[in-house]
Amino acid sequence: MTAHTAATAAPAVRTRTGGPRDEGPKIVEHVMGWTLVVVVAMLVVQLGLL
Repeated sequence: MTAHTAATAAPAVRTRTGGPRDEGPKIVEHVMGWTLVVVVAMLVVQLGLL
């Protein structure tokens, strides 16, 4: 193995870095996102910024 192929070879096992999982339920993510949108919109209206 040359230095070039050793530098470009992908590791066999990837380390988890705490990011989102691919196999998680996406519906929870969507519901929480829309809940945040609604809460921010209510806050904007209550403060009279709209």
